[in-house]
Amino acid sequence: MTQHITVTHTHGTRISVASGGVELMAYVYRPDPEAFEARKPYAHPLRTLAGNPVSGYRPSDHRWHKGLQMTSSHLSGQNFWGGNSYLGPEQGYQHVEERVGSMRHDGFEEFVVADDRLRFVENLTWVANPSVQHSGGQEWAREVRTIELHSVEPEEGTWALDWSIRLTNIRGEALHFGSPTTAGREMAGYTGLNWRGPRDFTGGDVIGPDGRGGEGEKGASDLMGTPAAEAPWVAFTGEHDGVDGHSTLLFAHAPENLDNTESIHASHWFVRSEPIPSVAPSWAFFEEFELPPGESFGYRYRVVVADGAWDRARAEGYLENHGW
Repeated sequence: MTQHITVTHTHGTRISVASGGVELMAYVYRPDPEAFEARKPYAHPLRTLAGNPVSGYRPSDHRWHKGLQMTSSHLSGQNFWGGNSYLGPEQGYQHVEERVGSMRHDGFEEFVVADDRLRFVENLTWVANPSVQHSGGQEWAREVRTIELHSVEPEEGTWALDWSIRLTNIRGEALHFGSPTTAGREMAGYTGLNWRGPRDFTGGDVIGPDGRGGEGEKGASDLMGTPAAEAPWVAFTGEHDGVDGHSTLLFAHAPENLDNTESIHASHWFVRSEPIPSVAPSWAFFEEFELPPGESFGYRYRVVVADGAWDRARAEGYLENHGW
């Protein structure tokens, strides 16, 4: 049986969702002020029903990592991920402020609060860095983002977050989506919806379907670069500091992501357990793709936040019992 939620909207800044006396999520749509961190909305903190934190914010190794956020690490020479830009094998990562773009919150076209769920539709604009010659401050893409928090189930110790994106090219010329791997760095194809875990999840266990994954970095290495068509979900389990216990995050593709009727390009998993905990269903891991002017693409994902350490049977059972 689902449990009711309480939604607090601090207009112009953030949306907080609580249940059972615990703030489960804050969605911050007034971006942090540092332009080099690619100003854009993010979801942090994320907590389990027991109140344990399962997201990291501005860690010392990557200040631009902020909970769960939509990113694009390589987009036609711009960096909508934040921080240093990868410029190829010869130059590596460089601090190039004029490469870092931003995502502007333009408003909500829908905002619905029910007893046991929150659903909102947000309009955003992806904007090139103002200092870029010939394209400074130019609007490149319109995004319609849908967020739905639902299925708060105390008996299961779980709640779920659905995150979808519909992105349209408004630049007037093609947009090219890539990643550090498409620029020459092996097995670093991060881009798209990215989760950064808390520091104590470093070295956590990662599993996928069909026997994929295993303990710690072995599991992450096994799943790194795996096509979503072969592994439609990934689960990451970490052990907390300060309290006795584990928590698990389950990341899953919606069915339409896998048949390429709605998504423009096949996805692959970016998964790390060490030196940092991170998961992203990357939309441009190995190959760039092009979005022509006026064209759109879309993806839909689910993130399940759970108390306890889950095994493969628990993850698959949850997905079977909770439809899209």
